[in-house]
Amino acid sequence: MKEAPVPVDGSGSVLLDGDEWQAYFREFKRSAFRLEVHQTYTMPAEDATVRDFLAGAPKPDGFNAPWHRTIRDHAAAGRTMTRAKIVRRPLTPYSRYLFEWCIPGNAAAGENYHIVDVTDRPNPGLPEQDFWLFDEAVVVHLNYRPDGTQINRELIQDPDVDTYLAWRDLALERAVPFNAH
Repeated sequence: MKEAPVPVDGSGSVLLDGDEWQAYFREFKRSAFRLEVHQTYTMPAEDATVRDFLAGAPKPDGFNAPWHRTIRDHAAAGRTMTRAKIVRRPLTPYSRYLFEWCIPGNAAAGENYHIVDVTDRPNPGLPEQDFWLFDEAVVVHLNYRPDGTQINRELIQDPDVDTYLAWRDLALERAVPFNAH
């Protein structure tokens, strides 16, 4: 594990990558929650599918099948996967891609996907920080540049878990479930 710079609050962090990062999705015991705050993500693994979506191509058969299998396996074992996505209208091209190609399949596989629309409302107190919260105890920040390119994934050592739980609860309280129709 690579040490990350010490955050302002004095707590340490560890950068996660590769299998070390993927292990969190294999090994959580009860729940995984993600807060998504950015309107655009620039992920190299998605470049081709985003480009195809924007060009009007049909969604490929089996799109995102490995992730859907992960979601289904967790759901079958009684573990929950939940997301809250903050959106502002008009939707960015990337958010349209999520809404049309990604989220419907995730939701059909068993992910509890929620939308927090802050278009005509002030932010209700949610952070400007993407994060995963595993088993209501482990916090991983997902850090991005303004263009949506991921900088790193940062395991927060000794997080103030109550703050993350409060943000999760606030996001879900202000959200509506994703509806593909």
